[in-house]
Amino acid sequence: MTIKELLLIEIESTSDTILTETLDFLRFLKTKETQTQPVSSVADSADQTPVNSTGRSLLEHLKTIGKWSGDDLQECLELVYATRGKAKFDYDNPFE
Repeated sequence: MTIKELLLIEIESTSDTILTETLDFLRFLKTKETQTQPVSSVADSADQTPVNSTGRSLLEHLKTIGKWSGDDLQECLELVYATRGKAKFDYDNPFE
């Protein structure tokens, strides 16, 4: 049996909860795979963003994209202000 056939058999006897997590994980793996491929195999364009971006590389990229040219900046800002949540810092850090 192929791996795909074995997976299909397992899927038939798996709960929706586990299938949801499995689907998320599979999508993560597919995304991770495309991000770790060498730049030359993804595309032959010279303006490829490196996989491991740094703050400096992001700032350099911002210099190349120009200025805001739309007429909806105020509308976008109002949407952001209306829909963002307030940060809460009233819990202990579980990582300390």
